[in-house]
Amino acid sequence: MKALALLLALQLGSAQALEPGQPAPDIALPQATLPVQQLAGLRGQLIYLDFWASWCGPCRQSFPWMGELQQKYGARGLQVLAINLDKQRADADAFLARHPAGFALAFDPQGEAARRFAIKGMPSSVLIGPDGRVLWAHRGFRPEEAAELEARIVKALPR
Repeated sequence: MKALALLLALQLGSAQALEPGQPAPDIALPQATLPVQQLAGLRGQLIYLDFWASWCGPCRQSFPWMGELQQKYGARGLQVLAINLDKQRADADAFLARHPAGFALAFDPQGEAARRFAIKGMPSSVLIGPDGRVLWAHRGFRPEEAAELEARIVKALPR
């Protein structure tokens, strides 16, 4: 029921899907575990922006992988940032107790960031270049796709 309500709310937003080359919206990062409170504050880094919720099954699989990405490529300019969309922070905290995040988090119970990025499902990710432009977007997470996604991220890392 929570999933259906969130998906419906996200689809009712007026945002258009972002295309590669478009500037990423400068969203607020509510309750971020980063020193910046706006996405623009990360300009100059390659950003793997992930949208997740506690009820999302594939998110359980993507969290360890995103932690590995941050550990392997953070020194080369990658910033993994996952934005939680649960209405209740306690739901996100319970998920995080079972699946710790080795990367930055923000919490957006109103779903404003997801609307601005036209997110249609969980998890969804957007790779944003150091110039603030969308490089690509991806919906879902399957372990068999992880190597391909990582290769695309590595190719986009600043030289």
